[in-house]
Amino acid sequence: MRFDKSWVIGLALIGLPLLALTTPAAGDDFGYVGSKKCKICHLKEYKSWAETNMANAYELLKPGARADERVAAGLEPDKDYTTDVTCVKCHVTGYGKPGGFVSIEETPDLAGVGCEMCHGPGEVYIKPEHMSLKNKEYDKATIVAVGMVDTVSEQQCVGCHNGESPFVPADHVFDFESKKDEGTHEKFPLKYKH
Repeated sequence: MRFDKSWVIGLALIGLPLLALTTPAAGDDFGYVGSKKCKICHLKEYKSWAETNMANAYELLKPGARADERVAAGLEPDKDYTTDVTCVKCHVTGYGKPGGFVSIEETPDLAGVGCEMCHGPGEVYIKPEHMSLKNKEYDKATIVAVGMVDTVSEQQCVGCHNGESPFVPADHVFDFESKKDEGTHEKFPLKYKH
């Protein structure tokens, strides 16, 4: 069930609990803002993520990247895959969704698999009234109600980590429990209560 985002935002702003009314999927209607916005408050996580394959996934689509692996997968090693929709959708943030990646020229901050691919599009939940440097002790339930994904699900991961990739066998089964913390970012204790 989907709800109009203005209705959801309005209820959250007046303090009504919305956890029972919304799901993380409701955040799909919100726009993406890019990981640099998350960096403002979550510098350690950002630095940790910036070194991962997820952060640098777009680079793998450029000509010559991992040429030997491409050949083994039956792909052309020197081909530029940065505009190939089949590939791009899993190497960028929010492809095909409101405010998501369009092209490297138009949306360079959404190249790579960014924070919002796990935590949901941030257009609404990063607004100052929800979470900000001035509102460090925000109510987590409120930002979850307006689109932030608190707990990453297997469904989010298998959207890309599946047998459609030329780099894994067609019968590939993603082991969510053993992989959910790999390649994302180091987890740090929060300074403020949420």
